[in-house]
Amino acid sequence: MMNRVESPSETERRSRPGVHGVVFAGGGTGGHIFPGIAIAESLQSMHGDRADCCFAVSDRPLDAEILRVAGRQFVVIPAAPFSARPRKLLRFVGRWGRAVRTARELIRGMKASCGGGVDVLAMGGFVAAPVVQAARVEKVPVTLVNLDAAPGLANRWIARRAARVCSAMEVEAGQLGTGRVQMVPPIVRRAARAAGTAAECRRMLGLDPDRPTLLVTGASQGARSINAFVAQFAAGRAGLLQQAGWQVIHQTGKGEAAAAEQAYAAAGVPAVVREFIDEMGVAWGAADVAVTRCGAGSVAEAWANAVPSLMMPYPYHKDQHQKKNAQVLVQAGAAVVCDDLIEPGANDRAVGPVLERLMRDPQERERMRRAFGVLGPADGAARIAKLVSGSWR
Repeated sequence: MMNRVESPSETERRSRPGVHGVVFAGGGTGGHIFPGIAIAESLQSMHGDRADCCFAVSDRPLDAEILRVAGRQFVVIPAAPFSARPRKLLRFVGRWGRAVRTARELIRGMKASCGGGVDVLAMGGFVAAPVVQAARVEKVPVTLVNLDAAPGLANRWIARRAARVCSAMEVEAGQLGTGRVQMVPPIVRRAARAAGTAAECRRMLGLDPDRPTLLVTGASQGARSINAFVAQFAAGRAGLLQQAGWQVIHQTGKGEAAAAEQAYAAAGVPAVVREFIDEMGVAWGAADVAVTRCGAGSVAEAWANAVPSLMMPYPYHKDQHQKKNAQVLVQAGAAVVCDDLIEPGANDRAVGPVLERLMRDPQERERMRRAFGVLGPADGAARIAKLVSGSWR
């Protein structure tokens, strides 16, 4: 029996001529899900009810939370991440067959109900691989959407099996197979785009519309080291923040909000602190400068909203691919990258002066904001939607 969660019921999925099914495969983090939502929005904007979109995601609670808020249908795929460590490898192997069978059942159901056919869009990560294997067995075309400058093992495996490969980042030759890779701009959903002027966005969050605003975010899962660094930064530079009238929007991740709220209160700094922000576009739209990770999603959202950013790559990736993701913004002069030294005191000493400079210098922030203009629009979702639906019957 397929593990359906918020997925279409059989009565809703009777054969519909001209309707095309699209399965978005990827999960585990918002970085794999949010771009799929953006492409689904573009497909449905172009084709209306002819585009029937469903997400195949992991069993991590964040996946369900994101998709329920977005009002999207999804099915949980019981996949496990690949690892060479014996215990984790056994878990990966033990779950592989069940994950492929669950994905096949989803694809077969969509094939039966969608008279226009089915496509699979692999958004990367450990969920995508078994769904792609299911698509191969069911003879359904696969499009890989690569989001990182250093493709992971799953994406490299999928690239050799996909009918089409799109990438939102420049990658080294051969990383995504020997076929042609179609480059696309960043992929950003509507909810992550500014919903008005800076003043309007600040009002939506209950902030002063005229005060400079710092956005702090470790992306959908938060970042403890960034949270701790900014708390120490606020404590040590309370005078600067108060004198210049700064206020803060901080997405902390689960279980981290209370400590951040206490830090800002002690520093006398107005702040909106949330574990997770659904409408990130309001937060980006309110910001004069951001402190953020540089996963593909964070880079894309900073680009789409033209927010000068201090980016701190996730420090535990061996390949440091987040640092590579940020280079497009760094080269344009729209962002700076500082290593995350993890320990808050070390970050305060090394990264604190860089953030202080950006907060003190409005001319530098304006120069960085203008630099986004050379990068072009973040319209990757619309471009991929056109590519995928171009062959629909």
